[in-house]
Amino acid sequence: MTSKKKILLVGETWVSTAAHVKGFDQFATSTYHSGAGPLLAALANSPFELQHMPAHETAAAFPLTSEKLSDYDAVILSDIGANTLLLHPDVWLAGKPVANRIKLLREWVAGGRGIVMAGGYFSFQGIDGKARWRGTAVEETLPIQCLPYDDRIEVPEGFRAEITNPNHPIVRDLKQEWPLLLGANEVTARQRADCEVLATLPANQGGHPLLAVGTWGKGRSVAWMSDIGPHWAPTEFVNWPGYKKLWENVLGWVTHSIE
Repeated sequence: MTSKKKILLVGETWVSTAAHVKGFDQFATSTYHSGAGPLLAALANSPFELQHMPAHETAAAFPLTSEKLSDYDAVILSDIGANTLLLHPDVWLAGKPVANRIKLLREWVAGGRGIVMAGGYFSFQGIDGKARWRGTAVEETLPIQCLPYDDRIEVPEGFRAEITNPNHPIVRDLKQEWPLLLGANEVTARQRADCEVLATLPANQGGHPLLAVGTWGKGRSVAWMSDIGPHWAPTEFVNWPGYKKLWENVLGWVTHSIE
């Protein structure tokens, strides 16, 4: 029996706080949220063993060595900014030097592993430019380049992906019309022979890359500029049978399991 490929999904959680004002009085509440549910559910019975590392655990828990990182065949960075990997608690709280995990990821991918960045408010350059992946070693591995400012494209009326290479193994069995998406991160495609855009936003939404693939050294990279769940990937999209197939294909390709 073939063992499952191990995938580390990093991010996709957040804590919200609210102030409740009732006349003269007020009180505060906090709530914890996870956007990883749709992807975890879709891949529960698949060739991939998906481990989720919540955003609030990542600064301390993300591997500091290539040996630990090599427990995984691929990493998905989703809705988590560069600062979380740069600012280990020993750096932030104790002023001690530690390994640069963004540079570690670049060398790990070059050695033959896979990296995926999925879109969100703290992906690519993100809201107010605060995700800060532009100019990093991780950006070097990706088939796209980040903008230097807030890159969100909100499309409340929805848009449908336009497939530009229907013969690529990631999309070749997804030729039916895709459900609507509600937004994406704007990026620019790398003009390199090893990089290719597989899907775009429609021309009336700028025609920006939506799904792109590339290589870095011996490894592979995928950039998916929309979300893995609501709000940019609404319920209709994550319940679409093609959602599961899309992500199985993305992970299959990035781990060299399909060609």
